[in-house]
Amino acid sequence: MTVLAIVVPCYNEQDILPETIEQLLSLRQQLVDEQLISKESKIVFVDDGSRDQTWTIIYKACLRHEEVKGIKLAGNAGHQNALLAGMFAVKDVAHCIVTMDADLQDDIYVVREFVQKFHDGYDIVYGVRRKRDVDSYMKRWTAETFYRMMNRIGVKLIYNHADYRLMSRRAVEALQQFREVNMFLRGVVPLLGFPSTTVYYDRKERKAGVTKYPLMKMMRFAFDGLTSFSMMPIRFVSLLGFCSFFISVLFALYVLFLKITGHTETGWTSLIMSIWLVGGLQLIAIGLVGEYIGKVYKETKQRPRYIVDIDLFNWPIIVRRDGEQAGEEGIS
Repeated sequence: MTVLAIVVPCYNEQDILPETIEQLLSLRQQLVDEQLISKESKIVFVDDGSRDQTWTIIYKACLRHEEVKGIKLAGNAGHQNALLAGMFAVKDVAHCIVTMDADLQDDIYVVREFVQKFHDGYDIVYGVRRKRDVDSYMKRWTAETFYRMMNRIGVKLIYNHADYRLMSRRAVEALQQFREVNMFLRGVVPLLGFPSTTVYYDRKERKAGVTKYPLMKMMRFAFDGLTSFSMMPIRFVSLLGFCSFFISVLFALYVLFLKITGHTETGWTSLIMSIWLVGGLQLIAIGLVGEYIGKVYKETKQRPRYIVDIDLFNWPIIVRRDGEQAGEEGIS
């Protein structure tokens, strides 16, 4: 019987988390009753350094439900690293792993189709949104532009897919071989090459709490993904530099012609415009080079992606320093 692990990264999700736990428990029981998954299947919540009561809620759920487990990271390692922490923790005991966000915007009942596809022989099943009606116009436009741009420069991204997916144990083990610190899962997972398919679903509106990916954070995330998988930005700047140089040569020939014909006039505007143009191009080029150098710098340090503070996956009860078990009243 297939053992399924559902990994849910959480960051300041106290408002929606109790409902998320109840719905996932209900879903798990339905799948067990339908004999699609084993009774040993687990739901694993990864607290990514939350500052609210998220960990308290997770801990209490672990005490009340044997099928619920929790992992608390020592600090905020980021959404991608929280996903990795959960997947790597459960890969040895689960045949397949589903990752999803805690906000219940993704249709959790699509997990049934994920598992069925896994039984059909697929190692990776992508959850793909049919449409983006619940997003604002700006968020929808920027997201769709990002996917199109990444595909045009040769990065294999699944259009309108975020991090709602199923991966088999061997797919996660292969993923663990990628040692890069700047992990962009949406680009890395398609590189694994295992049999994959897609399942389409309708995304819902967030029921509680606030989004953890506002516009500026989404843009930083997109830029990080772009620079992690392609040299196109820095090549584009090089091309822009050549174009600027060519235009400068033409402008110099034009000025020389005016001087020969006696029509030269000293102009402040043309001088300032050229200074700003060249200066701007130089700053852009330096910034992009610095971005790539910064990524190399992070990789060479080989720091861990995340540090686990408390792992309730193997130990369901926390033991206090005095040797006694900590009950719900001892949770901080």
